Amino acid sequence: MEVKLWNDKREREMYDNFADLYAIIKATEKLEKAYVRDIISSSDYEPECLKLIAQFKTLASSLRNTVPSLEQFADTYKMDCPAALNRLLVAGVPATVEHRASLSGSASSSAATVAECVQNFITAMDSLKLNMVAVDQVHPLLADLLASLNKLGILPPEFEGKVKMKEWIARLAKMGAADELTEQQARQLHFDLESAYNAFMAALPNSGG
Repeated sequence: MEVKLWNDKREREMYDNFADLYAIIKATEKLEKAYVRDIISSSDYEPECLKLIAQFKTLASSLRNTVPSLEQFADTYKMDCPAALNRLLVAGVPATVEHRASLSGSASSSAATVAECVQNFITAMDSLKLNMVAVDQVHPLLADLLASLNKLGILPPEFEGKVKMKEWIARLAKMGAADELTEQQARQLHFDLESAYNAFMAALPNSGG
């Protein structure tokens, strides 16, 4: 005898979404373990992880009312996936972006990398001024900025810009892709970007000395 999980089309769609969410969490957990065990290379890991994070954000946005807490969802379906929950909810970016290995030697403070950081700072601040405040607009800009900052060996791990960007990325990871920053959040993010930019410029070696 066939047992139906749903009574109507809407319920069926909800269970289909649950199945997709379950699959994304499981896939992320497998990917994280494979990366940690060196089974998969960084170049293969990063695009795959970015794809899963994007899929998760889109799905989480549509399931906001039925799945208020991902931890609760994982607990309900007996999912032991701590690495996936950390990657999807806390970090919000691939491990390669989060812990980008600093470039060695003089290249670590190269003009090209510094220029990339400056460009990413400006782009992020300009986007906020243009009222581009949706999560799926802001998140990639901050991820790019953090990745470029991590390339600079002269910046310590506790550098204000890195810490602030990680905090914002983690905050955005808990929101849906279509969600928008409030006016107050956008102002705060712009202030944090400006402050981090000034600290970044101050941290650069003095070319005259």
